[in-house]
Amino acid sequence: MTEHFNVLSKEEYNELREAIAYITIYIAAADGEVDQDEQEWAEKVTKIRSYNLPEDLRSYYKDVGTDFHDKLQELQDKLPAKQASRLEAIEQKLTQLNPLLAKLDVKLGAELYKSFRSFAKHVAKASGGFLGFFSIGPKEAELIELSMITPIEYEEEA
Repeated sequence: MTEHFNVLSKEEYNELREAIAYITIYIAAADGEVDQDEQEWAEKVTKIRSYNLPEDLRSYYKDVGTDFHDKLQELQDKLPAKQASRLEAIEQKLTQLNPLLAKLDVKLGAELYKSFRSFAKHVAKASGGFLGFFSIGPKEAELIELSMITPIEYEEEA
C-alpha cells in the first residue's frame, strides 16, 4: 500500500484492490457468463493502468495486478452460480466501497471512482461488436454506471 492510501487499514485497502476483480465479474457476467476474452482484456487493462495513470492510481493498479488473475478466479469460485444472485452479491460488495472511498483524499477518491467506471466500460467492450471488440451490449450498458458506488466529485482549482 502506498502513502496515498495510508488512511485505510490493510483490510480496507485489500477491499479496494478486490474491487477491480468484482467489477470485471459484474460487467462480464451481465450476459450470463464471464468469457475468456473479457478476463484477458481486464487483466491487460489492469497492467496498462499500472504505468499509464497518475502516480497514485498507478501504484494502486500495480498492486491490483500482482494477483489479479488468481483473485478473479477465487472470487468467481466463491460467488453464487446463479446470475441474479451473483450480481446481487457483487452489488453488495461494491456498495461497501463507499465509506472507503470517502476516507481517501477527495481528489484521489474522485480519480479512483472515475477509474472504476472507465474500467467497467473497458470490460463491457471486450466482447461484442466488430471481431468481438468495441461494442457494449444492452445488459452491460445497464451495469457500467456502477450505480451502487456513490460518485465523488472533485473540481480542479483554476
